[in-house]
Amino acid sequence: MIKKVFLLLLIMGLTFAASAEKKKKRKKVKEPTATHADVSYGKFDRNKLDFWQAKGEGPRPVYIHIHGGGWVVGDKKGFKGVQKFLDKGISVAAINYRLTATDPLPAPVLDAARAVQFLRYKAREWNIDKSKFVLSGGSAGACTSMWIACHDDLAKPNSEDPVERESTRVQGISVAGGQSAIDPKLIEPWIGPNVYHEMIYKAVGEKSIADALKNYDQHEAMYKEYSAYNHLTKDDPPMLLSYGADMSLPSKSLGHGIHHGMFGVKMKEKSEKVGHNKLYLSIGKDRPKQYPNRDDFVYEILLGK
Repeated sequence: MIKKVFLLLLIMGLTFAASAEKKKKRKKVKEPTATHADVSYGKFDRNKLDFWQAKGEGPRPVYIHIHGGGWVVGDKKGFKGVQKFLDKGISVAAINYRLTATDPLPAPVLDAARAVQFLRYKAREWNIDKSKFVLSGGSAGACTSMWIACHDDLAKPNSEDPVERESTRVQGISVAGGQSAIDPKLIEPWIGPNVYHEMIYKAVGEKSIADALKNYDQHEAMYKEYSAYNHLTKDDPPMLLSYGADMSLPSKSLGHGIHHGMFGVKMKEKSEKVGHNKLYLSIGKDRPKQYPNRDDFVYEILLGK
């Protein structure tokens, strides 16, 4: 009996030590230092980006991360996973943008679009391939990525600002938990009332969903304009949209609702309706056969693999 207890304690001790060693190794992993940090891409305080320049022959493709947080909170510093892209010869950018607590729509989305233009403006200096951009992000970052991917080019060829002359069009997006629409009159029938996260009402400068709905007429144009669903056409780039496995309806909570997979289902239906047919859905463990790993999708677009 004593021997059995001793062996059990020994096994438990070894297991604990192995687990502690794994955690220790994970903690030692550090993100690479940005080649260019906190670079201003616009005139506002939060118009900052970090850029990691990849090595490789010729101009490098770029993976751009737009942070989430409902356009209410969040920071580019939260982005992890830079090294795997650098190892493939892909440069990386992570951006900040104005938040809706002080700057409602269109500020966050247009800031992100300008960041895309700024990176193209820096193409020669930072060895960037202008023709190979992929956007990524979660939640609000995904929503912004979808809008940029689906919207007409915002370039102004005759602008005195050289950044504004650059294109906002990208070659693909790979995003998670994104909102394909933010119009409350459109998304509640899709998902239920638990879709009314603060992202929806703060986006238009309101303090509650009750106020947003009461004043819907004055916000309707903004809600429709910044819903990617309304802009998707067949010439838009490939998109990989990832969501959690819980597809139960109506949604169970605000967190469940605002990231619900129905946003992706509706976007895929629209893709097929307009002849786009380049939208891939990943819901829980149900992943596209072509892209069981999200990174494979990115590599194919940026590297042709």
